[in-house]
Amino acid sequence: MIEIQQCVLESFYKKMGLHRVSQIDQEEVNSAKYKSYIKVVYLLEEYTVTVDFKQYTTEAPTLFFINSNQHFCIENTGNKPGVMIYYNRDFYCIQIHDTEVACDGLLFNNLSNMPMITLNPMDTIVITHILKAIETEFKVTQAQREEMLRVYLKQIIILSTRLWSVQHLDKMNDGTDHDTAFYRQFSLLVENHYKEKHTVADYADIMGIAPKTLTHRLKKMNMSQPNEIIKDRIMLEAKRLLIHTAMSAKQIAYHLGYEDPAYFNRLFSLKVGDSTSNFRKMYNEGKMYN
Repeated sequence: MIEIQQCVLESFYKKMGLHRVSQIDQEEVNSAKYKSYIKVVYLLEEYTVTVDFKQYTTEAPTLFFINSNQHFCIENTGNKPGVMIYYNRDFYCIQIHDTEVACDGLLFNNLSNMPMITLNPMDTIVITHILKAIETEFKVTQAQREEMLRVYLKQIIILSTRLWSVQHLDKMNDGTDHDTAFYRQFSLLVENHYKEKHTVADYADIMGIAPKTLTHRLKKMNMSQPNEIIKDRIMLEAKRLLIHTAMSAKQIAYHLGYEDPAYFNRLFSLKVGDSTSNFRKMYNEGKMYN
């Protein structure tokens, strides 16, 4: 168990903070106050959280990685407090510093929409040690405090990236594994282009390979077919927009690159199993979470 005091550092446009996660803090942590931040959330057993449209219940110490465009909500708290690290892109942008940590496309924006890793006892000791070091660093007034906090954050991200690769791709992310690099490349391409590129051929062309090669490589990693992955990412964004904005289905279709809203509505119904209007209605009534 780790007890963390609330801490925050603000410097010009940069911001990073720590917040305890417990039953007492649940409403505060779930509030809109933290929605725009990137978050790394450390939780112990028996927490139930929703990330976008999936629920997770922790059975061991777990780290969740939440991007600023994702919906995150703690539904039930465990008996022991957790910790939320939150920061903005001005403090640390994973895209700009991707060569340092190689986490974009794995911890964040991954094809599997899997935002978490579990920690074994040794991993837990390492992560809790870094979290306590972060808390201590907030309290000092020495020079380079901001950079030291950034270093600790990068340590958590790098360690977690290695664990994510092992747990979700069954690969060692040591910089030499070609499957991990391929997975990351395709993840980032889909994340960056899903609004205007909707076919397997589009992505295969960017990657300089045949569509069949792309399909074969993903199959080798026990992944879904690339067409399904692309459509799933589009549908995830459609669901986010239906629930978290007032955009109409027609506006969403155009926003996601579909010139024919009727085709988009048919695709949504096929992939999600319900119409756009009914999905919005059922979710807002608390009857749909997945």
